Amino acid sequence: MFWVLFPLAMAALVFGIVVFNDLVGLRNRARGAWADIDVQLKRRHDLVENLVETVKGYAAHERSTLEEVVRLRGEAERARTAGGPAESGRAESLLGARLPGLFALAEAYPDLKASDRFLDLQKALVQVEDDLQNARRYYNAVVRDLNTRIQSFPQLAVARAFGFTERDFFELETAAEAAAPRVDLDP
Repeated sequence: MFWVLFPLAMAALVFGIVVFNDLVGLRNRARGAWADIDVQLKRRHDLVENLVETVKGYAAHERSTLEEVVRLRGEAERARTAGGPAESGRAESLLGARLPGLFALAEAYPDLKASDRFLDLQKALVQVEDDLQNARRYYNAVVRDLNTRIQSFPQLAVARAFGFTERDFFELETAAEAAAPRVDLDP
């Protein structure tokens, strides 16, 4: 009897170790992927702040657009540091929806549109938006894999035993919000 139960117990133990290590690896990849999104969001917020300051010098009377972008940037920064993917996604959606309005101000001010600083900031923001979209995609893929393993039998037994929990996806309100802001650099 011992010779039958011992190999089965060892197989179960090895299986549990393999599943546990796999879940730990996925959890750490998800944390790392979220950290990558966090870095891109921080870069985005810094660029938005610089864009607002640049535009302020040219468009002092366009206060409502500028104040709205500044307010939404602050909310997005708070959600990035204190919230999770769901809160961050909502706040970033609102901020992303207002960025085209900031770029539209450049159309009304030819000197601003021709400003090297403004053009550099616009190009940098478009690059950050592309990087952010890639980081979101990677994060959501890792979260999907982690959540699938946590929900699948027999891995869910190991996941529950060791307290692994599902993570939220980083989602936006609409598909249009995932696109980088349109920037027209024609003189």
